[in-house]
Amino acid sequence: MATTTGLESLVDQIISVITNDGRNIVGLLKGFDQATNIILDESHERVFSTKEGVQQHVLGLYIIRGDNIGVIGELDEELDASLDFSKLRAHPLKPVVH
Repeated sequence: MATTTGLESLVDQIISVITNDGRNIVGLLKGFDQATNIILDESHERVFSTKEGVQQHVLGLYIIRGDNIGVIGELDEELDASLDFSKLRAHPLKPVVH
């Protein structure tokens, strides 16, 4: 997982978060704490399916507990804007099994 220093460089940038239960949440990182709890603004969840395009559910201001975060990554906004999510098909991610 990213260190505190790594997250500091991502504040006020669009990030993608994969949670332990397999959700993909994208939003603007507004803040975090020592337990890696994060605050996202203008966030939405991307729901993948093999039968239809990616659905995007608006979440708005959203807090994710640090112990529920699997991966945090920087999002390439230019590449992301060029994708046609209505044509993308993918299997949903499975939850992390400990």
